[in-house]
Amino acid sequence: MNGPYAAPARPAESYHETYARWRADPGAYWLEIAQGIDWIRPPEKAFDAASGIYGRWFPDATCNTCFNALDRHVRDGRGDQAALIYDSPVAATKAKYTYAQMLDEVATLAAVLQDLGVSKGDRVIIYMPMVPEAVFAMLACARIGAVHSVVFGGFAAKELATRIDDAEPKVILTATCGIEPTRVVEYKPLLDGAIEMAKHKPQTCVVLQRPQADASMHVTRDRNWRTLVAAAKAAGRKADCVELAATDPLYILYTSGTTGRPKGVVRDQGGHMVMLKETMDQHFAVGRGEVMFTASDIGWVVGHSYIVYAPLIQGATTVLYEGKPVGTPDPGAFWRVVAEHGVKVLFTAPTAFRAIRKEDPEGRHLAGHDLSRFEALFLAGERADPETLKWAEELLKVPVIDHWWQTETGAPIVGNPLGLGLLPIKHGSPTVPLPGYDVQCLDEGGRPVAPGTMGAIVLKLPLPPGALPTLWNDDARFREAYLATFPGYYNTSDAGFIDDDGYVFIMGRTDDIINVAGHRLSTGGMEEVLAAHPAVAECAVVGIRDALKGEQPCGFVVLKAGASQPPEEIEKELVALVRERIGPVAAFKLALTVNRLPKTRSGKILRATMKKIADGEDYAVPATIEDITVLDEIGTALKGRGIG
Repeated sequence: MNGPYAAPARPAESYHETYARWRADPGAYWLEIAQGIDWIRPPEKAFDAASGIYGRWFPDATCNTCFNALDRHVRDGRGDQAALIYDSPVAATKAKYTYAQMLDEVATLAAVLQDLGVSKGDRVIIYMPMVPEAVFAMLACARIGAVHSVVFGGFAAKELATRIDDAEPKVILTATCGIEPTRVVEYKPLLDGAIEMAKHKPQTCVVLQRPQADASMHVTRDRNWRTLVAAAKAAGRKADCVELAATDPLYILYTSGTTGRPKGVVRDQGGHMVMLKETMDQHFAVGRGEVMFTASDIGWVVGHSYIVYAPLIQGATTVLYEGKPVGTPDPGAFWRVVAEHGVKVLFTAPTAFRAIRKEDPEGRHLAGHDLSRFEALFLAGERADPETLKWAEELLKVPVIDHWWQTETGAPIVGNPLGLGLLPIKHGSPTVPLPGYDVQCLDEGGRPVAPGTMGAIVLKLPLPPGALPTLWNDDARFREAYLATFPGYYNTSDAGFIDDDGYVFIMGRTDDIINVAGHRLSTGGMEEVLAAHPAVAECAVVGIRDALKGEQPCGFVVLKAGASQPPEEIEKELVALVRERIGPVAAFKLALTVNRLPKTRSGKILRATMKKIADGEDYAVPATIEDITVLDEIGTALKGRGIG
C-alpha cells in the first residue's frame, strides 16, 4: 500500500471554483482526490471511456476497501481512536470499538468466511439488524473480495427469496431477531421460509444468537456465529486483505423495480472510495476523529455509504444506532445521542424530523442536552418539506442541509457543500449539483427546458466515480431502465426544475416507485399482492401525500362480482396480506373498495390522476379517458375516508 493518505492540501476553495475545476478537467480532478486513498497499484488513468457501458473509473488501479476503512488507521498510529459507537436503546446496550478492535473482529470474521469456502467474487447475503456484527460482516466481505448484499431486516420471506435467487449467495449471515420498540421480530423463520421458496440454496447460514430470541438451527446448513468466531480467535485465525481491481464489485444493493424483480445496483471498489472521500471533505465536512451520526439502516444505501464506509475510510467515528427517532424512549432520543457522543453531524430522513415535530412541536426534549459540538443536520431520502426544514433550523440553530441522491449513485448528486462554504438556502431545493454531476432538465423529447419549467431530471454521462456501473448480471436492463429514454444521459426518474440560479428542485417520481419514510417501494409489487386475493378483480396502488412519511400507499380495489365477504373485511385482509408478503416497511394501511378504476381507452389505469385527486390537487382530465364519471366516483370514495 502506498504512503499516508491525504490528498494534497489546497487553499480554501469555494463551491464555484471547485465545480469549475471539475468541469475543466474531470480526469485530473478525480486523480487528485484519489490521492486520499491508499492504493495497492495507484491509478495512472482516471477513466476508460471504451470499457463498461458508459466507461469505467480507475481501470488500471488495484486496492482493498477494508484496508482503507481499518488497517491504514491502525498502521498510522490511530488504532486507539473510536471507530464505531453502538447505541441501542431497544436492546439497552452501548459499546465502543476502536479501530484496532474493529480490525481484530473483521479480520477474524473474514477468516471464518474463508473457512466456509467464501473467496473473491462469491456473494454473501447479510440479513441482520443494526448491530456491530452487521458492520463487521460487510467489512469482512470487503476484506476478502466477497460481494456482500445487505437485505433490510424488515423485508418478508418472499422479498428475501427473490434476492437470494438473483445474487446466488454461498453464505447468508443473519441474526435471530431484530428489535422494534414494541416487539421482537424473529428473523430465522423468515430466512428459513425464504430459502424454502428460493431456487438457489446457500451452502451455509451463520446465525448470531441474540438474547431476545432463540432460533432453531438446520442441522447441516446452520452454524452458530459466536462459536465459529470464538474458535477462529482461539486458533489465531485472521484473514489478510485481498488485492482487487478498482473495477471489481464491492457490493450489490437491491432497489425496488417497477416489475416484480428487484434491481441489483452494483458498487465498484475504487470509484466508490474516491467519491466517499470527496463527499466527506466537501459536502459533510467530517474529518478524522470527528463523530458522524447517520440515523438510517445498513439495509439502505445511506447506511452503506454514511454509517459504514465513508466515516471509516475518512478515519472518523461513526454511530450505529438501533432505535427510533421517537418512542425509544421519547422524541429526545436523537438529542441524547448527539450530546452523549459528541456528534458533529447528524444525517437522517425528513420523516424522522416530521415524527419528532409531531410528538414534540415545542422542542421541549432538547432541554438539558449539550449540543455544543453539533454543527449541521443533513436530510435526504425523500423531499424535505419547507415547514419541517424551517422548524429544524429554528429549533437547532445550525444549518439544516437538504440534499438529493439515489441508491444508484451511492453519494449525493445535489447538495449544499458545507466543506466548501455554505451557499444561500432555498427551502424546497436541495441546492446545486455537486462536482462530478452535470444535472439537466429535459422535456419528453430530450430538449432542455427553460429555467423554472418542470421536466425530467437527468444526469449527463459519464456518471462520476462511485455511481453504479451496471445492474447485477443485467447490462440490458441497466441500459433500458436508465439510459434508453434520453440518449447520452442517465434518467433519474425524478421530475423537477432548475431555477435561474442553478438550484435544483426535485418535485416527485416519474414512475411508480413511491417513497415511504425514505424507503423506495414499488407500487407494482404491492398491486401484485392485492391482485392475489381471491376476491379482487383489479387494483391500483398510488402514493398519496402523508404529513409524516412523505407518501403512503393507497390501494384501490375492484371486487369480483359475487364476492360474498363484506368489503370492510376484505380490506382488512388486504392490509394484512401486504404486511405479510412485503413487510411492515411498506406501511400499507389503506385499502379502498371502488366500483371501477379510471382508465384510458387503451386500458391504462390513470394512476397519476388518482393521486392528484387524493392529494386534493387540480388536474386536467386526460384526453384519452374512457369514462370521465369514474373520477367523481374515486373522489367520493376518498372523501368517505377523509382524503382529498
